[in-house]
Amino acid sequence: MGDKELDLKPARAADDYRIGVLCVIGCQIFWGFCPIYWQALVPIPSWIIILYRIVTMFVFSYAAARFRYSREDIWGPLRDKAIRRKYIGAGLVLTINWSIYIWAMTTERVIQTSIGYYIQPIVICAVGVLVFKEKLTRYNLTAMILALTAIIVILLHYRQIPGVALSLALSWALYSTIKKTARQPVLVALVYETMVYAVFAFIAIIFIETRGIGAISMGIPGKYALMYLSGLITLIPVALFSSAAKKVPLLVLGLAQYLSPTITLLLGIFLFKEPIDMTQIIAFVIIWTGLVIFTLGEFRAAKKGV
Repeated sequence: MGDKELDLKPARAADDYRIGVLCVIGCQIFWGFCPIYWQALVPIPSWIIILYRIVTMFVFSYAAARFRYSREDIWGPLRDKAIRRKYIGAGLVLTINWSIYIWAMTTERVIQTSIGYYIQPIVICAVGVLVFKEKLTRYNLTAMILALTAIIVILLHYRQIPGVALSLALSWALYSTIKKTARQPVLVALVYETMVYAVFAFIAIIFIETRGIGAISMGIPGKYALMYLSGLITLIPVALFSSAAKKVPLLVLGLAQYLSPTITLLLGIFLFKEPIDMTQIIAFVIIWTGLVIFTLGEFRAAKKGV
């Protein structure tokens, strides 16, 4: 029996890896198309959307968690102070990232967010190498150099440090680092990350709505109802990402995330009609060249059973 269990371990590891890759790809495709949803909520102010998103995220996360776990399973681990601190910290970083993202989505900065998500994998990969001592293959290294080249091209094109882009990249890289060391199930972790901030957000919603300065007073019931889906729209990609974070190296997690900003970039150009020039197109081509090289390296590693 012992030998059989040993034989099953490589198979399980390979299955986990494949599931992790599918989760991160699914996350990025879904996240890439999310600007369509957030744009549909305009003209509701971004700060109101953010409050509702935090509350509904907690509601959807807890409802999903209760389908799989008992109340004791969900709330029991919070007796550990270290767990409370870790997830409250992760929730703060996640809330900051959400807030920047929604503000950018609803203020015609879709292409700027795509730039942020192009920068983000480089930061995540750097964390993987520096903090978790993950190994660089020549394929990964080449892809990172090409991606960094594209980022430099973009930065020189704008001739300024893009605050939205860097804030999104740094906050998500920090969140990824915390999630890499987390041990709680995905849905339970999302409950922990939103529970404290949902209380404050709910109080704020009651305050603004009872004073006629919230979303209800705007007289757009269709958009108001649509806003209640913001938690679910967030839950799906975050849950996929959290699941992937435990199954694949940060290098894979980071470099695979070029899919989302590419989709967002295309939406910004063709759907939302934001301006783009040849410099940005050149950067786009460089990044996708890096992606092809990275994918080739992963394919060869998989064939060798790595």
